[in-house]
Amino acid sequence: MSLIAELITSGLDSLQYYVLKHTLTCLLPAFFLAGAMVTFTNRDAILDLLGEQANIFKAFTLAAAASFLVAACSCTVIPVAAGLYFAGAGVGVAFIILWVAPAANVLALVYTGTILGAEMVTVRIIAALLVAFVVGLVMRAVFGHEHREQNAAGGASVAGGPTASGDQSAEGTPSASSKQSAAANQSDVSGEPAHPQEKARPPIIGRIELGLIVLVLISLLAPNYLVQEGPYYMKVLVWGAATLLAAGYALWMVERSRLVHWVRETWWFIKVIFPLLLGGVFLVGVIQAVLPEQWVQDWLGSNTMLASFLATLIGAVSYFATMTEAPFVDALMDMGMGNGPALTLLLVGPGISLPNWLAIARIFGIKKAMVYVPVIIVLGTIVGWFFGNFIL
Repeated sequence: MSLIAELITSGLDSLQYYVLKHTLTCLLPAFFLAGAMVTFTNRDAILDLLGEQANIFKAFTLAAAASFLVAACSCTVIPVAAGLYFAGAGVGVAFIILWVAPAANVLALVYTGTILGAEMVTVRIIAALLVAFVVGLVMRAVFGHEHREQNAAGGASVAGGPTASGDQSAEGTPSASSKQSAAANQSDVSGEPAHPQEKARPPIIGRIELGLIVLVLISLLAPNYLVQEGPYYMKVLVWGAATLLAAGYALWMVERSRLVHWVRETWWFIKVIFPLLLGGVFLVGVIQAVLPEQWVQDWLGSNTMLASFLATLIGAVSYFATMTEAPFVDALMDMGMGNGPALTLLLVGPGISLPNWLAIARIFGIKKAMVYVPVIIVLGTIVGWFFGNFIL
């Protein structure tokens, strides 16, 4: 009975830490960013640049490069990637963002360099990009031929979105909203009605809406970039200032009807993702309580394929907030952890997590989660083994 109480306490402690430290300054602005991308972006323009018919190399490169600038954990990045996906981006692009942003963002890389050195940072960047392009190619090959309208509706259906009744589906799924947003942006960005016969590529987003998305993005990134040390309330103050600025801009510059539309889209992401994240974080706390520290030291001390595989599994089920993986790996390396498993844990630890699995299955569909997670586990194992034996 005491063991059960200990496990429950560990899960609740993990949940308490997550809610207090990440909900306000990480998840909430990420949800609003996702809603904004679905509401204000032009679906046709996104399809041209990042859709399934776009040039693979250009689309994947753009997605990977942009992801380096997004300091987000494996949970925070989900609404961001989902927002782009439901706005029209290809499935390969969406999953590249899901991987690169938490696994190798600039903030985590800088912190890793401070603790583990420049060589580990360089290898982490190269390995993350290699994995990203393979993930993008696999997801595109398996799911890229799905019809996007069916895909969006299917994602909402898997997520429990209200698609059954006609009066609810228009505001319950991002697929319906993105259609309305695309039509609105097609005329709003230029101030003139859209003409189907025009050949010019439509802008992705209007200047006013772009300004709003930039401000919301700042509210997401500023707390982590500007306050890397010190009490948490400093992050809250930075987030609060950025959020007030974004809210003031939105109320002053954007039509009220579109703001309501934005809030509805944001709420859809919150009600679908957030409960699963909480459940997943609780389970992570329970798992960490039953994982013996001595076992980790004994089995991760070499650069074998097995050691990298075990490090991948540990990283895949554990939750690491942005930058927390570096000191954790540093501590394990001091205990004798091999370079290969260390690299694997640096990538997979923040890259995916048990809450991440559940939320991806809910938003993108179970089939996509069942392909993505095993691919990451396999690639993480191979990368750790290869770089541990031949590079590091």
